[in-house]
Amino acid sequence: MRLRLALLSLICLMGWASAQTASAPLTVIRAGTLIDGKSDVSRRDQVIVIRGNRIESVTDAAKASVPGGATIIDLSQATVLPGLIDSHTHIFLQGEDPAEGGYDANILKYPLAFRAARATVSARRALEQGFTTLRDLETEGAGYGDVGIQQAINGGYIPGPRMIVATRAISTTGGYPLEGYAPELEMPKGVQIVDGPVEARKAAREQLDKGADWIKVYMTHRSWTGKNGELVSQPTLTVEELRAIVDETHGWGKKVACHAYNGIGLQRALDGGCDSIEHGLEITDAQIAQMLKQGTWYCPTLAVYFTDWAPADTAAGQRDRKRASAHEASFRKALQAGVKIVFGTDMGGIPWSEPIAQEFSRMVELGMKPMDAIKSATSRAADMLEMQGEIGVIAPGAYADVVALRGDPLQDIKLLENVAFVMKDGKVFRNDWK
Repeated sequence: MRLRLALLSLICLMGWASAQTASAPLTVIRAGTLIDGKSDVSRRDQVIVIRGNRIESVTDAAKASVPGGATIIDLSQATVLPGLIDSHTHIFLQGEDPAEGGYDANILKYPLAFRAARATVSARRALEQGFTTLRDLETEGAGYGDVGIQQAINGGYIPGPRMIVATRAISTTGGYPLEGYAPELEMPKGVQIVDGPVEARKAAREQLDKGADWIKVYMTHRSWTGKNGELVSQPTLTVEELRAIVDETHGWGKKVACHAYNGIGLQRALDGGCDSIEHGLEITDAQIAQMLKQGTWYCPTLAVYFTDWAPADTAAGQRDRKRASAHEASFRKALQAGVKIVFGTDMGGIPWSEPIAQEFSRMVELGMKPMDAIKSATSRAADMLEMQGEIGVIAPGAYADVVALRGDPLQDIKLLENVAFVMKDGKVFRNDWK
């Protein structure tokens, strides 16, 4: 009797779910050119059928039948792509103006509510530009504010991308601002400070428990040019400290992103088992080979290092130029070797008023094919985020995250800086074709 009741309940539940799916609103997009995020070539004249918040089918227009009662969106003169993914952002930073107190003012002056309000603007700007998913790699002193923004977006209270959040991030004593104040003062820091494997593991547990989707770790801090003009970076966590974090995080089924410029810190990041190298300004051939062997992802964030250089005759200016030249060489080597590269910008270090998609141009200038650059911000980023088939593709079963623009980004990658249509989760957020 119990078995019969259980089966009856299951059948009723399945029927209810089928009815809910069948009653979901239907939307049909007529795509002039489709870049689906996965294929190596674009396709002409495609019909995308969306039921609710999921893509149901993608068909050649000549073979497609439009379901009755569907809302038709005509993008037949546009290039249509999956919603874009930026794998390295900071919505709680705004490209801080030194004249207004720079980075330090965030922690010493601005209330968390003010910073959260600005973060909502950052999130909206990302979505306006066609970025429907962000991996936001720490709040820079705003605690677990990214979890709150994520909840507000998911609850429909504010517009914004899907947020993959890292909360506070982790570094060591002497490894993060605030710095330069009187030594007798205990200043607040922009990250959670740990020393030793026990503290490191505990910090990871705390952040995971409070909502972190990824753990962000600083493996290097400040950098400068050495006596022979080489790039030098201060290492932070030891291999043992990082291994404790990685072990704990992997045990929760999640991943660790490591900020690492070069040298000892970057090597410790690889030896400690990090899942992604962030920035990677100078990567040796041996380190590239290790990344390939371990399957480590590379999120280079190029554009931010080619702007706002200090004067050339200053120590800071020499460092800035060395960072850029080393970064360019490392990106080219990693690309040629076949390292898994994802699109990331470090927005927040760059003001959110600037185009997020400027990173595409820098990647293409340094040798990446336009289609590969697009994949780095679609299907490949989805692979790193373990959301294969759900985001980063226009394909049956994927979330209906769709962007469109005028012209062909495979011929001019800068066109991605001016999207004219944005749909997230089956809902149109922006449509300049109206």
